[in-house]
Amino acid sequence: MDTQVLTTSLFLLVVAFTIGITFWASRQTKSAADFYSGGRSFSGFQNGLAIGGDYMSAASFLGISGAIAVYGYDGFLYSIGFLVAWLVALLLVAEMLRNAGRYTMADQLAFRMSQRPVRTAASISTVVVSIFYLLAQMVGAGSLVALLLGVDSQTIKNLTIVGVGVLMIFYVVVGGMKGTTYVQIVKAVLLMIGSALIVVLVLAKFNFNLSDLLGTAADNSGKGEAFLQPGLQYGATLTSQIDFLSLGLALVLGTAGLPHILIRFYTVPTAQDARKSVLWAIGLIGVFYLMTLVLGFGAAALLDRSAVDPLEGGNQNLASPLLAEAVGGGDGSTGGAILLALIAAVAFATILAVVAGLTLASSSSVAHDLYKGVIKKDQPVSEHDEVRVARIAAFVIGAVAIALSIPAQRLNIAFLVALAFAVAASANLPSIIFNMFWKRFNTRGATWSIYGGLIAAVGLVFFSPVMSGLPTSLFPDSDWAVFPLNNPGIVSIPIGFLLGYIGAVTSKEPAAEDRFTELEVRALTGAGAEEASQH
Repeated sequence: MDTQVLTTSLFLLVVAFTIGITFWASRQTKSAADFYSGGRSFSGFQNGLAIGGDYMSAASFLGISGAIAVYGYDGFLYSIGFLVAWLVALLLVAEMLRNAGRYTMADQLAFRMSQRPVRTAASISTVVVSIFYLLAQMVGAGSLVALLLGVDSQTIKNLTIVGVGVLMIFYVVVGGMKGTTYVQIVKAVLLMIGSALIVVLVLAKFNFNLSDLLGTAADNSGKGEAFLQPGLQYGATLTSQIDFLSLGLALVLGTAGLPHILIRFYTVPTAQDARKSVLWAIGLIGVFYLMTLVLGFGAAALLDRSAVDPLEGGNQNLASPLLAEAVGGGDGSTGGAILLALIAAVAFATILAVVAGLTLASSSSVAHDLYKGVIKKDQPVSEHDEVRVARIAAFVIGAVAIALSIPAQRLNIAFLVALAFAVAASANLPSIIFNMFWKRFNTRGATWSIYGGLIAAVGLVFFSPVMSGLPTSLFPDSDWAVFPLNNPGIVSIPIGFLLGYIGAVTSKEPAAEDRFTELEVRALTGAGAEEASQH
């Protein structure tokens, strides 16, 4: 009973603190610029922490450590993919996007193209990617709270998902970008401290000898040396090897197309700060993903296989919290209870911060792109009206995410996020890259690339083993899986680029070369970006 009181108290403390930050931020949110981009008032370091807080999601903390605990070397490939992806974001997107846009991804597309079709396509894509990503976070929340309360009740898990949904709507509606950013900064600091503590305690168990840790993990896994070699998850057949290549492509290219990451580049005052924030984020995220290596192999070495392996009735999403309990003294010990409560509270803060960022990205796109840019294109829209629509959109998107998360609870959350990355890389990235680097790109190219990549990615997921045909599928009792891969990236990403090219070269729309030149100068130098952001 004492454990439950401690756990609940820590949880409530984290939630109360984030609610307090949100109320404070609501008093600073006066205009649309404050709501969407925090008034562009964050430093490179602050934004780097917030990007880290946004990116190191429940998938990273819970899903990757779980994947390593079950699949060893192959599980760590998620960490490598997520980290390498930042080089693409840094080299191709961060600074140029900050200079070229205002609030959303569609701003830089609409600059040189027809507003309505491009903004509609970009808004739909943003909402779909965000909902895929939201599913993963909320599934993680359900598992986490059920573990903490010591119950296996599906009703409790479902109620937790509803509760997280209500909180994320609150953060966005009340706090806007300022509230969301500060929640993400607090969460990044908590996550790094919590993870470092567990890593030190795990290594202490093995006298800080990494070789001993890996050897024990391999022995305890029941797979021996194969646990430390490539191929346990992705090497058995040609299909699984292609699936791995598909996953890698999605992870590496997906970050630069994620809406909730892209909008973070608009919260800093200069392009130099955008670059700095990505460098800070890379440092923070790099250290964190190295720590997932110790967390995952530590879980494999110290936990009973049946606790984390889905094939033995375990839940791999709970590897990190169970590991915290084990190094604190084990089940029933005060130290174990304290560490479990601490890590679970940190994971819960992680989930709250990320879902708030996702909801803000999608609701901003609905208000700024669909409502203002498409529905009310020829009529003036007050900032008050635009922000009101964004808040209504947050309610609707939150409700959809809650409804879809409840049936998705059996899926691995790192894997769900990889699907979101595949959709982002297929639908968003081709149009962003073409628009910034290809003079002939036009409206048809942009809409074909966004819709084509989106439909290809979502359609292939629907006809894949993720949805049906396997015991771990979303609908295990049905089988319509005709596409053999779990991740569609290797097919859908080239489709997005190809359709963007075909759409552009077959269109008779004249290329707005002067607008491209202006966009290019602005993206590369920042000249004129501030003036444009005021219009």
